[in-house]
Amino acid sequence: MAPYDLMIKANHYLIDGGELTDAHKANIVRQLLNGRSTPDQAQRFYRGVRTPNNIDRGGMRMYPVFYIPPYNDGKKYQTVIPMSPQTHILSANAYELEIIRLLCMFASDNPVVKNMGDETITRLKTTCFGYKGCVTGECFHASLIVLRFLIVVRPREQVWMRRIMAKYHSHVNDVRRHSGVKKYFELCMKELNES
Repeated sequence: MAPYDLMIKANHYLIDGGELTDAHKANIVRQLLNGRSTPDQAQRFYRGVRTPNNIDRGGMRMYPVFYIPPYNDGKKYQTVIPMSPQTHILSANAYELEIIRLLCMFASDNPVVKNMGDETITRLKTTCFGYKGCVTGECFHASLIVLRFLIVVRPREQVWMRRIMAKYHSHVNDVRRHSGVKKYFELCMKELNES
């Protein structure tokens, strides 16, 4: 199964209250680790979004490193709570962050998974949507994907998470938002309370 499909199915199963056996978790981890993007795939994606080596003029690393969404006839991949992204910033980051989130849930002691989590945290700290408080367009939506990621991967990052939550409360009603934005935030709050 493709990483995207596996990530969506596993997330929906867990959100609906399903529980996975250790064997299921190990199988998901194996498949997701085998589905990592190659450096050539990543560079091709970065050229396509006009961000050579995934570093923009401001030094931000806005796009994934480990899981680049495969070409999908020009359509962006939906998020776990179905939103149809208009930008690669939301679509590609949701794709990678949700996959690494599952890996960290199921195999946090795996050194490869730990390294991906650490490197992704470092990358997110350079982004406008993940760390610098951007509320423009889909950067606002992407910040909720980051919040959900942090709840599992870095639960001790309380200040960072509170900053994202405060930004949500301050700006959610600034413009008309997709209904999935509120649902994603509610999912984050539910999972935060359960952690």
